[in-house]
Amino acid sequence: MVRALHGRPVWAEHRTQPCTSRLMPMAVHDHVAIAFFTSGRATVEQRRRYEVRAGDVLLVPAGEPHRIRRTVESASWGIGFCAPCYAPTELAGLLDPFERARAGASAVVRIEGARQEHFAALCRELERESRATGGNGELAQKSLLALVLVEVARAAAPTSADALGPSLVGDALRYIERNALSALSLRDVAAAVGRSPSHVTTAVKRATGKSVGAWITTARLSEARNRLLHGDERIDEIAERVGYADATHFIRLFRREHGVTPAAWRSATRVRSSARD
Repeated sequence: MVRALHGRPVWAEHRTQPCTSRLMPMAVHDHVAIAFFTSGRATVEQRRRYEVRAGDVLLVPAGEPHRIRRTVESASWGIGFCAPCYAPTELAGLLDPFERARAGASAVVRIEGARQEHFAALCRELERESRATGGNGELAQKSLLALVLVEVARAAAPTSADALGPSLVGDALRYIERNALSALSLRDVAAAVGRSPSHVTTAVKRATGKSVGAWITTARLSEARNRLLHGDERIDEIAERVGYADATHFIRLFRREHGVTPAAWRSATRVRSSARD
């Protein structure tokens, strides 16, 4: 429901969809996503079916399969962001609504009344700032994302109905998001959730289509792209900061994922950003 981040820590876009009953394939993102519906109606599937309308927000944790089943002249704002990029910051507490959705609480929350236009305005400004690089762009993006997440958190204030049991896969992904930049292995993740490594890797793979190791790599490369885009650290420094003592191994993983070296990606992405600006 929101495009890939293309190396950015946060991205926003506005989308419109005509009436259709064509069943979309299930999608799984390696980033957290929000879909804020501003008009029309839609049927979405994320564990269960939801009927959404203007003012509703769909919360999509990383690794959560979801799809649109039907739309009726719907329009929505989509926001995607890299959870590992923000989990170590003061925004960590604002990720709780996504964790509750991952644990089985409702994935749809409602923005009421006049707050809807305010929320849409935040989305519009975030779309503009998410294309910016350099200067204070990164700070503006983080600040706007924080305001968006505050609105979601207020709308999704937990009730007794949210007192649901933990999810093994959700707990594993949450632990990865918050610890991926340190030395982390499948054994560490399994110990954190109290299961065997084989049990955890099977459950995560079955639920998301990706292994625990792949999720760790995804989280690390997300933070690496953030640092490449917004800073001037050397490649070996970035490798170490995202959990790779061997810079050559980091470069090899990055090239395998993006087809170019980190240095080439940095140069090309900054050129494209400057051209858009």
